[in-house]
Amino acid sequence: MSDEILVSVDGHVMEPTDLFKTRLPKHLRDRAVWEEDLEIEPLGDDGRRFFRRAHAPGMEGWTYSRFQHFDGSPNTGDVNRILEDMDLDGITGQVMHPNLTLLWVYTDDHEWSLAHAKVYNDYVIENFVEQTDRIKPSAVIPITDVPDAVAEIERVASRGVRAILLPATPHKPYHSREFDPIWATAQSLGLVVMFHVASGGIEMEQEASRNMQGMMMAVDQAHRELTEEDVVVRMTGQGMYAALTPGQVLVSLVGGGVCDRFPDLHFALVEFNANWLAGLMGAMDKAWTVGIGQDPDYWVGKYDETLPAGEQFKMARLFKVNDKWPYPLRPSEYVRRQIHVSFQDDPVAVATRHITGIPTLIWGSDYPHAEGTFRRSHEAVDHLFQDVDPEERAQIVGGTMAKLMGFNIPTLG
Repeated sequence: MSDEILVSVDGHVMEPTDLFKTRLPKHLRDRAVWEEDLEIEPLGDDGRRFFRRAHAPGMEGWTYSRFQHFDGSPNTGDVNRILEDMDLDGITGQVMHPNLTLLWVYTDDHEWSLAHAKVYNDYVIENFVEQTDRIKPSAVIPITDVPDAVAEIERVASRGVRAILLPATPHKPYHSREFDPIWATAQSLGLVVMFHVASGGIEMEQEASRNMQGMMMAVDQAHRELTEEDVVVRMTGQGMYAALTPGQVLVSLVGGGVCDRFPDLHFALVEFNANWLAGLMGAMDKAWTVGIGQDPDYWVGKYDETLPAGEQFKMARLFKVNDKWPYPLRPSEYVRRQIHVSFQDDPVAVATRHITGIPTLIWGSDYPHAEGTFRRSHEAVDHLFQDVDPEERAQIVGGTMAKLMGFNIPTLG
């Protein structure tokens, strides 16, 4: 085990299968989300026998291999087993989010969503916040009713929570002024606001959510020979659409003035990778810059011959709007000051760190998910950070998140 400080911003809690059926208010229990554990004949030659099947809005029937502990046994969600896994994987501290819960909890049924969120929040407070200082869970906050959201933020913060988890796909843009009480409350309480991939946008009446549709498309492709169209679709999704959701959140927070109005509030975009970030920051700045060689007096529009020159309001200087950026800092400066984007295995993110800013980048293992680095986290970090300055490496893989989340790591000073 290495002495390096690794603080992962992206771990996941395996919720008990009957958590919501046993804890929801009684009038909602017949609509509770639940899972069932299955032991089946291996579907292939890998010997995997332990599965779970979900019963949740938009995810009904979704069945997946049980995630494992370091020794290969099914992950139970027990705090002591997780701490053992962290020790074996060299993880100093970990921010943990829901597993299946984050895929369905943000729905258009506010009472139902809030009730499930409170149950989940109580569970992680009891089992993690109150049990160890090496794991800091985020609290799930539905935002379809702002006063309720504020009350739940205040409640979980009073019990030791340091991060709140909001949907990556909200029902309204995050620059809507209606959300200002949420930002004000989080800032006053010193909380970090996080958005995790694949969260939000669930409609209770929709049989299959976008998450489910995307997963089933991947299943279908795995069973047949890929066509050229399949290759194009996959690369389009991974290379273009995957950056759309985090980009919209980031632009909304910066362009909508949230970062300017709440300068002490920090935001984290989790498990979106960060290879797209440098390009977006450059484009955001470019939208408000007249470039070298561009003609600032170039006019465009529709000229009306019946009107005098002083009344040609359908004509304008093309680049005049570039000078109208309404905030004191440039877009990229707000990103570097307040926004953090996580990755797990993303060499482009590391290569562009001096464009995005070192504190903007944070690392996560995605424990214990199959697409993460669990069991080989130090190997992955060593591969990513070859020839990187040790101080920059330390800040990205642990220092920034440790300080934001208040992990007690004396060697950080």
